[in-house]
Amino acid sequence: MADDFERMWADLTPVGRSASSGGYFRQPYLSAETELRAWFVEQATARDLSVEADGLGNLVAWWEPPVVEEGDVLTGSHLDSVLDGGAYDGPLGVVSALAAVDLLRSRGVVPRRRIGVSVFAEEEGSRFGLACLGSRLASGALAWADARELRDRDGVALPDALETAGLDGSVMSLAGVATFVELHVEQGRDLVDRGAAVGVASGIWPHGRYRFDFTGEANHAGTTRMEDRADPMLTYAMTALAANKQARLAGSRATFGRLEVTPNGTNAVPSRVTAWLDARCAGDEDLAALVEAVSRQGADRAGRDGTSLEVTAESVSSSVVFDADLAARIAADHEGGDWPVIATQAGHDAGILSAAGIPSAMLFVRNPTGVSHSPAESARIADCLVGVSALADTLERLAR
Repeated sequence: MADDFERMWADLTPVGRSASSGGYFRQPYLSAETELRAWFVEQATARDLSVEADGLGNLVAWWEPPVVEEGDVLTGSHLDSVLDGGAYDGPLGVVSALAAVDLLRSRGVVPRRRIGVSVFAEEEGSRFGLACLGSRLASGALAWADARELRDRDGVALPDALETAGLDGSVMSLAGVATFVELHVEQGRDLVDRGAAVGVASGIWPHGRYRFDFTGEANHAGTTRMEDRADPMLTYAMTALAANKQARLAGSRATFGRLEVTPNGTNAVPSRVTAWLDARCAGDEDLAALVEAVSRQGADRAGRDGTSLEVTAESVSSSVVFDADLAARIAADHEGGDWPVIATQAGHDAGILSAAGIPSAMLFVRNPTGVSHSPAESARIADCLVGVSALADTLERLAR
């Protein structure tokens, strides 16, 4: 028997949750994420939806109407999380999509186009470092020859992780998809400030992940005079401060959130510091200028510290402007008036599919805390149900 929204949410709550922090660890192809994918298949089967699965972990549960017209309508999101992440980022879109199918059926709706509920693999990039991996491969934005070279923090190659999880790396095609609509918890306080339960996305800021390799000379922390050191940690520290200043001046975002130090000893000057910069700006040229400015200041500092810096772009996503007509239709179609149309600084599968030429849209559900990628991420059930209704209305209109 298919569960309703609240029962589904209760089923997911304990999976992958840390007893100490309350955050979630749902990394791809590991136990918690595998359990969630199995749960999704069970829920889809209980609804008599036909499940399409590929060898990367992507899933689509199809509602097949008696007479099918061309132009599949796809919805859904992802089930993986960032490290110590929140409960709603990803799963809310999946649960809401299943609940929207239930709502449409209760209304007696018979679509003329197939409606698919999707789960895309490794959206967060928390294990293999490349965000939206599943949707990039399925949409053709990334070649398997490049993806197979990815490795996690422990050096495990993507093909090996897939094999261990019983997957073969084959990727489904999205060739028949005419429209994609993703519901997501808002990752900010725009809707809180507007007093709106639901909003519609206008577009996604360009963003990228960049690896900064600072190289110096390992030495004794006690016997090496300060003036004799080639300490890459100092270069990194000044570069992080430069990133903060440049982003604030430009009204952009710059975050060094991950760091690896070699040899990582308390009483040793490090030989190497590797840091990852997450940068996001309102425009593509702004993003390039921000990263160039941070890199230049880091290199200048390295020259003074006797260290060196190499910067590698690991992933860069250009700005996305969602289909304006589609967004306007979604925003205007409810009894209380127009939903607000807002931009987002976060990357999503919807952005990848939009860039690949599939008209896409996003619905956001209000997040009272405004906090995301953290255990403090939240949404009220009442707002979630408004989101389900808005998504169902949208799917009904697109599939008829």
